Amino acid sequence: MNFLKSIIMTAVDFETTGTVPQYPNEPWQIGWVSFADGTVVKETRKSAYLKIDASRPFNRFAPGRHAQLRDTLHDAPSLAELWPEVSKALVGVPLVAHNAATERAILSQAFPLHRFGPWVDTLTLARQAWPGLASYALEDLLDTFGLSGRVAACCPAGLEPHDALYDAVGAGVLLEHVLAQPGWGDLALPL
Repeated sequence: MNFLKSIIMTAVDFETTGTVPQYPNEPWQIGWVSFADGTVVKETRKSAYLKIDASRPFNRFAPGRHAQLRDTLHDAPSLAELWPEVSKALVGVPLVAHNAATERAILSQAFPLHRFGPWVDTLTLARQAWPGLASYALEDLLDTFGLSGRVAACCPAGLEPHDALYDAVGAGVLLEHVLAQPGWGDLALPL
């Protein structure tokens, strides 16, 4: 077994439409960044908008700035069209996400013949490391531990929570913080 600090991983996040009657939950943005030697490698950050039909409704509670991007999303490439680039970052490496079930479901649905992971879920780690917090939402954890500035320093200017790249970097920075805690540096990768 490898230790999380000594292996290369990719932190990934999707922003989605949310479910609406008669429509599945679909991704409209992907962001990812490498995590190596126990830290986010900001030079590897990437993000892309994903194609969404212009008439497709979004769940009214879906976070993010999708309403301002409808024309951009209509003209964006599909996740399948981005596969050559996405696969280089997401296949064959452990993946990091906050509430990884969402990212796992999207990737499994889009690319059912590929195996992704193992997964490191920073939501699960945060609940184990700091039981009893009022909120385990990614942006709240970043604020609670004073990590928002580190995330902003790793992102292009102007990004905020619920941007896929911001959240992917945020998951990576949260993992950095978890691994810096006493007794957590030798955490093994769940296989």
